[in-house]
Amino acid sequence: MLFMVIETFRNGDALSAYRRFRDDGRGAPDGVEYVGSWIEASLNRCFQLMETDDIGLLQQWVAFWADLVEFEIVPVATSKEVYAALESKL
Repeated sequence: MLFMVIETFRNGDALSAYRRFRDDGRGAPDGVEYVGSWIEASLNRCFQLMETDDIGLLQQWVAFWADLVEFEIVPVATSKEVYAALESKL
């Protein structure tokens, strides 16, 4: 399952998050796959697409970053998947 993870850096402090990433890596447990990410031009938020079949593993990853980042997590599907699911109704 795909998840759009919207991260807001606590106190607008992106540098602390990037330092941890440099020193410790992404911190995602086995079974949570990084797909891609985009950073807001203001450096206030990061948008990451993550994939896992185990929401508990995603929660472990969130806990690794929770002191530096606030999270909004949205389950998503690709447009191709949604189109295929709705095609018979179109």
